Amino acid sequence: MITLSLMIIGSIITSLLVPNNKLWTTSIINTSAILFVSFIFYSGNNNVIWNHLSINLALDNISTPLIVLSAWLIPVSIMASINSLSSNTFSNQQSFIILNLFILLALIFTFSTTNLIIFFIAFEATLIPTLLLISRWGMQKERIEASYYFLFYTLISSLPLLIGLITIYYNEFNTNIIVANWNPPEVSSPILTTFCIVAFLVKVPIFLFHLWLPKAHVEAPVAGSMILAAILLKMGGYGFIRLFHYFWYSLEDNISPVIVIFCCWGGILTSLICLTQTDLKSLIAYSSVSHMSFMIAGIATGTNWGINASIIIMIAHGIVSSALFALANIFYERTGTRTLLVNRGLKNAVSLMPIFWLAFACANLGLPPLPNAIGELLCFSSILNWSLISYFPIATGIVFTSIFSLSIYQILNSGWSYSWSLMSSLFNERENLTITLHLLPLLILVITPNLIS
Repeated sequence: MITLSLMIIGSIITSLLVPNNKLWTTSIINTSAILFVSFIFYSGNNNVIWNHLSINLALDNISTPLIVLSAWLIPVSIMASINSLSSNTFSNQQSFIILNLFILLALIFTFSTTNLIIFFIAFEATLIPTLLLISRWGMQKERIEASYYFLFYTLISSLPLLIGLITIYYNEFNTNIIVANWNPPEVSSPILTTFCIVAFLVKVPIFLFHLWLPKAHVEAPVAGSMILAAILLKMGGYGFIRLFHYFWYSLEDNISPVIVIFCCWGGILTSLICLTQTDLKSLIAYSSVSHMSFMIAGIATGTNWGINASIIIMIAHGIVSSALFALANIFYERTGTRTLLVNRGLKNAVSLMPIFWLAFACANLGLPPLPNAIGELLCFSSILNWSLISYFPIATGIVFTSIFSLSIYQILNSGWSYSWSLMSSLFNERENLTITLHLLPLLILVITPNLIS
């Protein structure tokens, strides 16, 4: 982990010293090297729960896939942003890349630390770079309002988490995750449990805690949307899994039944909201809320199937949602609008686009044998085993998810081309590579799903 951190710091220094005409190339090469080094973490013994163990840093089967996902998507998001930032000044381009690298550094520490206090600091360290990405490089003037929503939702929900972690330390004199795995503390206070998990429910987010997400996604630049959807939202699910050991007794007795039922019905309502959206990025953002609600319900059941399913859903959804935002940005750069009906008919100009949209729409709705289907099957099985009453919201959620996923494909890739949607440029090599680098890990996980399970 120290090696990865030093490589990221070296990449930041390199971005400050590199000449103008080699900034993007150097940054992509550096982040790709970080990705290849992160693959080494998969070389640990699979029979060992924790590996690469140090004083405050360690990896296990939960954190390793998330670290590799972070290292995979940062260079892809930088690559997707080249065209939209090419007209900016050199200092602005430098700042953009450095902020992305700072987010990656914070993510590495978030997913690898074994100390809950360090986890909280790294968890909050992503706030400022993401806020700057939204407010400085956002699409429209509403980006300032979106920044306020993102900032205050995160800060208000994080204060109870900090109070809860301090209380845990004074009660247990220990905040080590590994110790909690082997000897779970008998924390039975529902109030303390609620204080600690609310920050993760807002970060994921689940229904009713989600109002900041569509605004942040719609106004963020393409890299901000990709990082938000693919990685930053997964920090909430990861934190919820880690704290589940601390609050096992309280969650099982008092809070899990409420969370499971609330998340299942919230997933349905968010899917209904998706059917009413006319903005492409807003629809993809609400889709993330729907998927993450069912994922949190799976974790709240407390079973091994539920937790394993949540990890698979987080990784698969991270890849798919990032790809959907990248595809939406390709449309936006050519037509200047994200309205669904205005963007229809572009298949006549871009022959590969319908294939990519179909692949990721099918992945988004959970079509076998894609990894999304594996995760959702395990998750729904875990929820139904917990309570058969959840059958109706799960079945309804599956239907609505299929409807809006296929609606995106049908609207954008059918119909006649209109004069306002004629594009002046075709699908270039950079954009082709960006989408292919999302499709490649999906195909790898179809062949070897045990990489994340």
